[in-house]
Amino acid sequence: MITSTLTETVTTSVTHIDEALTAAQNPAAEVGDRSSSIRITRLTATWVNPCVFVKLETNHGIVGWGDLKGVDPRVAKPLVEALFALIDGENPTRIEYLWQKIFRSHRNIRGGPFLMHALAAIDMALWDIAGKLWNVPVYRLLGGPCRDRIRVYHTPQAVKVPNPGLFEHTGTPADIERILTAIRAARQKVGPNGAVMFDAHCAIPPATLIQLANAMKPYDVLYIEEPAVPGNIEVFKRLKENISIPLAAGERDRGIWEFIPYLQNRCLDVLQPDCCHTGGITSMKKIATLAEAYHVPLAPHCTASFLGIAASLHVVASIPFFLIHEFYPDSHGFNPRGLTRMDWKLDADGYIGLPPGPGLGVVVDEKLLEAESRKPQRYRWPGTRHRDGSVADY
Repeated sequence: MITSTLTETVTTSVTHIDEALTAAQNPAAEVGDRSSSIRITRLTATWVNPCVFVKLETNHGIVGWGDLKGVDPRVAKPLVEALFALIDGENPTRIEYLWQKIFRSHRNIRGGPFLMHALAAIDMALWDIAGKLWNVPVYRLLGGPCRDRIRVYHTPQAVKVPNPGLFEHTGTPADIERILTAIRAARQKVGPNGAVMFDAHCAIPPATLIQLANAMKPYDVLYIEEPAVPGNIEVFKRLKENISIPLAAGERDRGIWEFIPYLQNRCLDVLQPDCCHTGGITSMKKIATLAEAYHVPLAPHCTASFLGIAASLHVVASIPFFLIHEFYPDSHGFNPRGLTRMDWKLDADGYIGLPPGPGLGVVVDEKLLEAESRKPQRYRWPGTRHRDGSVADY
């Protein structure tokens, strides 16, 4: 009886206190999404070689940007413009929902490079909007920073030896020595405490790569990048069985599904997703979590404007298993001079700070973008041939 009376008294008192609080003072009244009225109103796609810059506008005046690259812009631009029909009038903060809506919209074009690259640009722009809306860097929305700075290359402490050329299904002693000379020079440049990586670029035949890897051992290479053309996991298994140097790949794989075989078959020691290729920030974060379950770190591939660079950096800022990040801030082939800008500074150890905000933390010079887009834009199909005229991988 006493307990019942006491309970009624406490309940009544709490009710009176709750009623006395104003809506601004009552946390329960604040749980609603204060951004619930924001809506996507427009998408603009601007082609400036070799990228298509995607701008999303909202009814609140907040704008988001994304980087669409790595595929034929003559096809990518109309595709991303067509995808706008799926997000027009939607709340841009529903990022996962909109990602799924686009990815699953058409059963015959889901996945693949064109859809995933276009989806990546839209996804980046959505995260950019969300960060600006709440006035925080994107990595804060991804769970906060897991590190205080980010290791990058190329720097005085980290160098990647580039694509060594073409091989007609075998290699000669001269080929092997030419590559070893470049790796030896890179090791001398960075010293015993630096990092040397080697990019096979899918161009070295498996048997030749095995020979080369055995000769590379004295130079302590951090990893061999793109040891084989993706598509047949058995080739990667063969290489892993015969090469003791860590293997890395992933720039040509898109979405979590294409990374699963590498992990299940223990073929790769490092995953290299490209944020612009694999469906954007949303997808890259999932790949990182998948890799974490296998204790495999990320060393993201990144050849993009500052929009793509920043998007990738925000992901690696927020994940625990990370090795090193590709970083070409001065490449005007990917990032025409002054078109996109991001604050960054390289420290004495070869690290940069966390990407700035709010949003992606990138400024787009829209006047320069418009001026550049008025210039003649050309696209040439890449590709090359062997000395005998046959088509080569590269």
